[in-house]
Amino acid sequence: MRMSIPPKEMLAITLRYLASGCSLTDLFFTYRIGVSTASIIVQTTTERIWQCLAKLHFPEATQENWLNIAANFKRSANFPLCLGAIDGKHVRIQNFPNEGSMNFNYKKYHSMVLLAVADSDYKFSFVDVGGYGKDCDSNILKQTELWDLLIRKQLNIPNPAPLPPHNLKVPYVFVADEAFPMQENAMRPFGGHNLTVKQRIFNYRLSRARRFVECAFGILTNKWRIFHKPLIMSRRKAMAVIKCCTLLHNIVREMDGYRPDDLVTCTLDAVTSSTTTMMKTPRGIRTVFANCFVSEIGALPWQMSKI
Repeated sequence: MRMSIPPKEMLAITLRYLASGCSLTDLFFTYRIGVSTASIIVQTTTERIWQCLAKLHFPEATQENWLNIAANFKRSANFPLCLGAIDGKHVRIQNFPNEGSMNFNYKKYHSMVLLAVADSDYKFSFVDVGGYGKDCDSNILKQTELWDLLIRKQLNIPNPAPLPPHNLKVPYVFVADEAFPMQENAMRPFGGHNLTVKQRIFNYRLSRARRFVECAFGILTNKWRIFHKPLIMSRRKAMAVIKCCTLLHNIVREMDGYRPDDLVTCTLDAVTSSTTTMMKTPRGIRTVFANCFVSEIGALPWQMSKI
């Protein structure tokens, strides 16, 4: 019997496959292993990487971690009390057997949806893989563990904090685009075209925070070029590959990621107030944020020129 393929070579094969986007046939010529063997190695290794390292490189839902994320968003994106940016990415696939048009999306190709929450360092704090391409982002979000924990108040989100100018207490929030539902802890932009200046400024400030998840997807795609072409594999293997790539993305960001030290920031001094009023309705919370962004303390010098 021939010698087993050592773990180091299995890891090298998998990383080459994910990073270069080469085919299994290319791996056959490079490593002199069978195509079916390479396929098994990739699936096994990606699953094991996720099982062993996911808890180490995705932050736990603790108040301390949430406060650190919010502080970084305040510094980098000028958006206070932000726990992360939510968005979905359509990963192009060759349609899986017996799934019909379930994965055919509005962009006219088959895809599997990667729903993710990113922090201000372009790292993912939560990912959900496997949504059908035909589903909208809001429906996929409502099927995730994150949404379930959010609704049941089990994410250990810090207590509401005051915002200027009236020091009304508002909860910490995730930011998202208009495709997502608005909730006490999830903010979306104002809709419509005839918006007031205050509403347009809020939308601009929210988009500054939301861009971090868009950039995270861009970094992920260009670092792991397996995403540059359709995934031609089974559903189980595709889910393992996508989850593994998000985990490796976090590891790379931690080891040699870009750390901007010269970001333009605004000062939002911590304000202590005897005001005990707390906004609870999603629309009221959004209005408090909008008031903050046009106040003397919360406004940015360049925001009027951007809207």
